[in-house]
Amino acid sequence: MAEKKLKLYGTNWCPKSANLRNYLQSEWIEFEDYNVETQPEADKEVRALYDGQLKFPTVTYGKDFLKNPSIKEIDAFLDQHDLKE
Repeated sequence: MAEKKLKLYGTNWCPKSANLRNYLQSEWIEFEDYNVETQPEADKEVRALYDGQLKFPTVTYGKDFLKNPSIKEIDAFLDQHDLKE
């Protein structure tokens, strides 16, 4: 079985993407960071979640995902998947 990894899909110019990226880094949460504008595969993966629409920031872990989560929502997501100490 493939290892599950936390992934953040966003852009460099999006303040919400930057806030999530900074928050995850400040909490020492390991994640993979993808830019949906410069990485075609990332764009494709996000569009597959939303019936062809590009929505970001999106955070995924396995088959679970969140669109534009608040800090409270991302904390609950991290806790749900036992990713936060």
